[in-house]
Amino acid sequence: MRCGIKGFLYIVWKGSNKMLETEELLQYLTPEGELTYDIGGLLDDKRVLDLYKIMVKTRVIDQKMLSYQRQGRIGFYAPCTGQEAAFVGAAAVLREQDWVFPAYRDLGAALVRGISVESIIDQLLGNSADLSKGRQIPSHFGSRSKNYVIGSSPIATEIPQAVGAAMAAKILGDDAVAMTFFGDGATSEGDFHVGLNFAGVFLAPCIFVCVNNQWAISMPVKRQTASKTIAVKAVAYGIKGVRVDGNDLLAVYAASKEALERALSGGGPTLIEAVTFRMGPHSTSDDPKKYGHDVQAEAWRDKDPIMRVKKMLVASGVWSEKDDEYLWQSLNEEMTNIFQEREKIPPPRPESLFEDVYSSRDWNLDEQLNELLEVIGRQDDSR
Repeated sequence: MRCGIKGFLYIVWKGSNKMLETEELLQYLTPEGELTYDIGGLLDDKRVLDLYKIMVKTRVIDQKMLSYQRQGRIGFYAPCTGQEAAFVGAAAVLREQDWVFPAYRDLGAALVRGISVESIIDQLLGNSADLSKGRQIPSHFGSRSKNYVIGSSPIATEIPQAVGAAMAAKILGDDAVAMTFFGDGATSEGDFHVGLNFAGVFLAPCIFVCVNNQWAISMPVKRQTASKTIAVKAVAYGIKGVRVDGNDLLAVYAASKEALERALSGGGPTLIEAVTFRMGPHSTSDDPKKYGHDVQAEAWRDKDPIMRVKKMLVASGVWSEKDDEYLWQSLNEEMTNIFQEREKIPPPRPESLFEDVYSSRDWNLDEQLNELLEVIGRQDDSR
């Protein structure tokens, strides 16, 4: 059943009702851009359009950064193409005081939180404007002011960290929740068990978002677990589990909104399995053609999360093909210009390598610093 959006976008909103079971797939927006239900009200036209624009921006940045890495202009990149709805839809329910503990392909969530494109590109380049001072692998950005913790490459470490932050908020009486993102591969790690078990026992105000993109680099999800779904694992921990169409912005938003309300009301954590697909390589160091990824990718192209939101917006009359063409063109130009400007910023000073280790440098660090400067000086003299 289709319903347009005039003033308010009407979508299925479960409210206090029980969510669908952990083996079913919650879907509100079909790949054709049609709403499957027309009950409840949650998002207005402007909010949906704003989230759509963030999804498109995420895709454009992905395309640009993959190209720049191949050109040797950045060293590494982890794309999230095809998974934009999962990250944008989940992060969009959070408030300013809430926390995000990402993995490393969570660009959409970072943009929703208000982290600037300039800051993200600075981190990818590792220039002197980079908040992490060039010390972190690209695609691992963060922001203290946005409560967006820097991601880390070791799988699933963010899960117990998010639980710790959630418990701290609970103990201190802060009105805040923690949301953490991880992939299907992370559910095989001990940190997944530790985090969910602890959160369940102590009712931590935490939202676990498993972005199940079907692959942990080259390991398919069917080799990851014998469970029928990932969401069903929540049952063993005594917490709420829900399985959603991860390419459906509205379903992800609705499930995340209910999880937020549950956490704030003292009902404890929620495990959300967002079923989606990684439409490209795991990272720029990966060749997915070597393990049959491309065969599955073809079947998922028609489920593109960006296209289904666009179809809905166009059908409802709040967006047009001309609007969409202009959006993509302007974002491509904007991202190109921003990258070229940030590329001009010099790298961090060599001396910064020895900063932030101790409150004041010890004699051995001074000795190492002087040795480094001598080597740099000799290299400069030889040129």
